[in-house]
Amino acid sequence: MPPAVPRRAPSSRRAPASLRGRTVREAPEVPPRADKEPLDIEVVLARVRESIRGFADAAMFELAARGHTSLFEQLVGCILSIRTRDEVTLPVALRLLSQARTPEAMRSLGPERIHTLIRPVTFPEPKAQTLHAIAVRTVEEFGGELPCDADVLQSFKGVGPKCAHLALGIACGQARISVDIHVHRVTNRWGYVRARTPEQTLAALEEKLPRAHWVELNRLLVPFGKHVCTGTQPRCSTCPVLSMCQQVGVRQPR
Repeated sequence: MPPAVPRRAPSSRRAPASLRGRTVREAPEVPPRADKEPLDIEVVLARVRESIRGFADAAMFELAARGHTSLFEQLVGCILSIRTRDEVTLPVALRLLSQARTPEAMRSLGPERIHTLIRPVTFPEPKAQTLHAIAVRTVEEFGGELPCDADVLQSFKGVGPKCAHLALGIACGQARISVDIHVHRVTNRWGYVRARTPEQTLAALEEKLPRAHWVELNRLLVPFGKHVCTGTQPRCSTCPVLSMCQQVGVRQPR
């Protein structure tokens, strides 16, 4: 299983780099529905945790469960996952990491061989170039081992807050929130936050969500968002948190 989240991240309450110095515009105010119970995030997450039993784990957590727990391996897996379904990401990541688990080994593979190994993911050619460049720089600048530093990770081309935070949360035990499309959609649909973009959702969650759930949130809401609180026609009739969900933006529930 992935490691626990014991340590605090010193800079985790800063706004994402893309928001610093900018005015954050919240989504339009939606009056709370009178037929809904107040949202208790502890109860909601406990119900979500129970509801996803039997579904496949989110890819990066499954990768860690299979022994790929280093920061480099987690960052590689997350880059592969961008715009790619977990069902594709996981086997491709396992195939690539079976050939190169370290920056030195990845550098030795070269971008063409990496491209061949990761071909099923979306945008394999630029991702191959990105992975090779990260490996080269890690060897040359950091002695072959990535530091557990969000600013360093986000200085690599192609690495944003989502991947940096997820990799740091799983591999380094830092309290970080990783906001992907599922986390953004579900938390806003609940009415827990009101934000227009994933970056703004991240900032809102950092202010509101108890730190104990920062890493776990992604692990819970990726399968929940894929199988229950789907993008279109969410399964509201069988949702375990319907009584507390504001159903913001829901038009055609099942």
